[in-house]
Amino acid sequence: AGARSAIAACERSLARLRVEAIDLYLLHWRGRIPLAETVGAFERLRRDGKIHSWGVSNFDTADMRELLALPEGRQCAANQVLYHAGERAIEFSLLPLCRERNIDVMAYSPLGQGSLLDDRGLVAIARRVGATPAQVALAFVLAQPGVVAIPKTASLAHLRDDVAARDLVLDATARAEL
Repeated sequence: AGARSAIAACERSLARLRVEAIDLYLLHWRGRIPLAETVGAFERLRRDGKIHSWGVSNFDTADMRELLALPEGRQCAANQVLYHAGERAIEFSLLPLCRERNIDVMAYSPLGQGSLLDDRGLVAIARRVGATPAQVALAFVLAQPGVVAIPKTASLAHLRDDVAARDLVLDATARAEL
């Protein structure tokens, strides 16, 4: 966060990654620095071609409204938040606001940091539809308009399971159970 620190951090990331531009640059936590200052820095980075777009992380509805009230706040491309079948609080106001403003939601921990994989209901649905619990949990998140998931993948087998989840269509009964 902040004008100088956001630009300096981006420059370090570009050097470390050995790239000329970052596709999506996120403000991880707001901190106490005025939001307008950080947004101004992000817009400068975007104008300079160092980032293609920017977003925020862990912004609730009030934070998003404050952001969107800024002249350049409408340039926000994404909000990365906790979201999974067991944690759905964003569905009430944050997710509708982001959809209305065409801001993608990036669901982190879409498997509930692994806790969902042992959920009896989720396991039963997975058996019934011929998928793994992880695939069902990911399919639930991916079925939400304007939502992408960023699951941790520690092995090639997990990666294959994750990719297969995008083609899994949950029927109305499974969605209702979830």
